[in-house]
Amino acid sequence: MNLRSGVAAVLALTCLAGCAVNPVTGSSDFVMMSEQDELSLGSQAYQQVLKQYPIYKDEKLRAYVQQVGEKVARNSHRSNLQYQFTVVDSADINAFALPGGYIFINRGLLAYLNSEAELAAVLGHEVGHVTARHGVRQQSQSQAWNILGQLVAIGTGVGAAGDLTNVVGSAVVTGYGRDMELEADGLGAQYLARSGYDPQAMIQVVEVLKSQDDFARDKAIKSGQPVKDSGYHGLFDTHPDHDTRLQQVVGPARALQGAEQVVNKKIFLQHLEGMPIGDSADQGVRRGQHFYHADLDFTVSIPSGWELLNRPDALVIHSADKQAFIALTMGEFDERLTAEEMLRKKVGDQRLAMQESFKQAGFSAVTAVVPGDPARRVALIVKDRQVYMFVAAVKGRGSLESEDSQFMAVIHSFRALTKAEVKLAQPAVIHLVNVKANQSLESLAKTADLPDDKVARIRLLNGLYPSGEVKAGDMLKLVR
Repeated sequence: MNLRSGVAAVLALTCLAGCAVNPVTGSSDFVMMSEQDELSLGSQAYQQVLKQYPIYKDEKLRAYVQQVGEKVARNSHRSNLQYQFTVVDSADINAFALPGGYIFINRGLLAYLNSEAELAAVLGHEVGHVTARHGVRQQSQSQAWNILGQLVAIGTGVGAAGDLTNVVGSAVVTGYGRDMELEADGLGAQYLARSGYDPQAMIQVVEVLKSQDDFARDKAIKSGQPVKDSGYHGLFDTHPDHDTRLQQVVGPARALQGAEQVVNKKIFLQHLEGMPIGDSADQGVRRGQHFYHADLDFTVSIPSGWELLNRPDALVIHSADKQAFIALTMGEFDERLTAEEMLRKKVGDQRLAMQESFKQAGFSAVTAVVPGDPARRVALIVKDRQVYMFVAAVKGRGSLESEDSQFMAVIHSFRALTKAEVKLAQPAVIHLVNVKANQSLESLAKTADLPDDKVARIRLLNGLYPSGEVKAGDMLKLVR
């Protein structure tokens, strides 16, 4: 068997095993799992996501999102699926879908939407990913590339060929890509129209996301920092209203819309009252160069110019270039062990150098260096029968010594909150106001609990960025 015929044989076999009719297009898709397998995969992935991402506790808001999502899903190409819409307690502006109908939306994205129609557009877009089986198609393509890579390696006797094919496969399937995102936009617009919403809401959502990139770019330019795209729907170089391909996929949905055009701005906004904007109390709050956690009663300082990544499983503080980082995790204290013994247990009985025991703000603590490539600074602090574990390192060719003073500064900043700091540990939340005749956006923004650029941030929050204004009677989202 020559290489060409071998490749053809593999493609034929995999297609026999996995080609299926796409429920959206009616054409054959190259997939390597049945719908039942897709549902099983989605269910397993859903449970894993729940372990990593906390669910937002507002049951009323969660029920509302589920209700709107189900309304849109009933008008999709796969209305037979049992869709689960979950609100994630994260400030990140994102939404995503798993195979089988498991859809997540972060409260960080909800905060910047301004109507039920826009919420339906986000959920409709994610339903579109599910109905078109984008996740399954990606995985199947990835599996196929792996098979082809193995065949090439056998046929040529060169193992590196398999690695090269995997690289190519990764390039093909990493991220949905603009075509799939546009397809999801088009499908979502159809589902909006069939559900009684204006499909134009899909473009309004893309505008919301585009404004996030514009704000970040403008802020970066002012501060002399490099410009970064958000990554979510960061696909449109032009204004969304003028993007030809976006208009082409959303436009046809207008023929499906009925006389009723549901917007429900007021109802939607009322569900956002009191929702944290940015950090939440459950996860801790950053203010300037300090991080406060009310429930756990501690604070740490952040080195100047460094960033903070607040994950459910760890607090990660890293340098601007992401080469140096220090992570803080928490576990239960074992009364049978000393702090020193627990540290050794935590690092897997690896050799420790420069070990030092000390008192940190009245708490038992120990620190040491784990030699290796890279070397790591570790520290353990015992507080309230809990163990706070620090692990720090420098990536690449940098040495631990180059950043160790910063790492130790973070460790030595750990302490319990003062009474005055308890208030600082409470998050800023969305507060709705009805604009009065004598009020301007500038005057209202002065009272906002925001770190900087208050007027610009309030405009961004209300879909008015960069220069929109308010008028008497408008319902406006402020931050208190």
